[in-house]
Amino acid sequence: MGDTLIYSYSGVSSLVRRGTLEELFLAKYSEIDKNTDIPCFFWGNVKQPFILARCLITLSNIVKSSFNLSPFQMALLKDPIVTAGNERLRFEGFSHCAGVYARIDVLPEGLDGEFLENGTTNVDFNQPMITALGSIRPNEEIMLSVGQKEVGLYKGESKIIEKKVPLPAKWIKGLGTVQVYLSESEKRHTFNKIQTQQLFRGMPKGVVKSDYYLIVRGNKPVFSPVKSADSVCIGGLHRLRLLEPLLPYIDGLQVFAHANMQSTTWQLNMGNIRLSFSLSRECWRGFSGEGAVLDSLISDVPDEWIDALDKYAYANQSFNPGRLTLEENISFDNVKNSTSRLAAMGLLGYDLNDREFFYRRLPFKLSRIIGLNPRIKNAEKLIEDGKVEILNNNKERTEARVRGTGVHHTVIIQEEKERCTCEWFSKYQGERGPCKHVLAVKKLVNV
Repeated sequence: MGDTLIYSYSGVSSLVRRGTLEELFLAKYSEIDKNTDIPCFFWGNVKQPFILARCLITLSNIVKSSFNLSPFQMALLKDPIVTAGNERLRFEGFSHCAGVYARIDVLPEGLDGEFLENGTTNVDFNQPMITALGSIRPNEEIMLSVGQKEVGLYKGESKIIEKKVPLPAKWIKGLGTVQVYLSESEKRHTFNKIQTQQLFRGMPKGVVKSDYYLIVRGNKPVFSPVKSADSVCIGGLHRLRLLEPLLPYIDGLQVFAHANMQSTTWQLNMGNIRLSFSLSRECWRGFSGEGAVLDSLISDVPDEWIDALDKYAYANQSFNPGRLTLEENISFDNVKNSTSRLAAMGLLGYDLNDREFFYRRLPFKLSRIIGLNPRIKNAEKLIEDGKVEILNNNKERTEARVRGTGVHHTVIIQEEKERCTCEWFSKYQGERGPCKHVLAVKKLVNV
């Protein structure tokens, strides 16, 4: 159980009758509490309950899916996360393998209620809840409450019970990595409903093991096994089938691609509800192992900085590193490193449409994040054992020799480019974050 965070809930989730309505209360657990005297974050109507229900069912299917785990590893279901803040509701979740990330955003125009406070809780998606969501009809009036200890959905006639659940370590790591990838992504295409449905109808059948590319011929988007200019590379294309149940309800689709094609994000727009669906580079590569936040974790950012930036993001409910640099006259590098740390701690998500981070506090501590990254720990061990020798270090170039088992590795850092003679770097060429040797050198010389 070393790679799971065990939740211990103070109560169980339940669905009970109140007059003519039914209230769905879902239990919550957190390592960290903020404003614990506020029992309720949001209370009000959902203007598109049918669409939201279909999105939540899709999110549940994503959470229950896996593209590289054994049946034994898939035996435990995981709880998606719900955040109330900045006049909107957000639901997040990963696939079991952490290679698919999804988030539902219910925008301010889609809610008619009151935000008493901002906060985050965890929602159980067991079968009785899915059945209740599936029974919601178009134009049916639905009330929703999001609180510190429960989420209430006023609908249905069944009772739902939730007990303690494990949270995989890969979720904790993946939540930080995927936000960094989102912040480094750009919008590449916008398609209407007909174009999107045609695109998905042309998807190859079965499990797609080779890369496919999204290209546009005239005004028609297609998936092609042949790379072309300005194409978007997609690994594990078949994972997109999880979105097919929502296609009849969409207004359109936006496609975002990471600068180095390490992820793609497919955003379905449905009135005042958006569903963002991010795919890792390959089926077998979850976001948890990409190492996108490792550089930020090796820098020594004072706890006072983290606390101050946490409070800044909490007060503003958004976090724009560029604006913060200008307004507070803070070094951009310091703000960038702190941003990645806050994202790794679960304090920041990223909104592709607003092009800025948003605040949400997940129940994880920075010490847990660092402890879950073996490359960081191995780099620190190399330094402690005196295995890192700096041969040259100036503003233009850093060269070092790192002693391994029966071999010495050479590390060169020059003009923001990193090289190492180890097998890890040779295999991935920096695409999955720096190797332990590069991390050790950068930490030692504070690059």
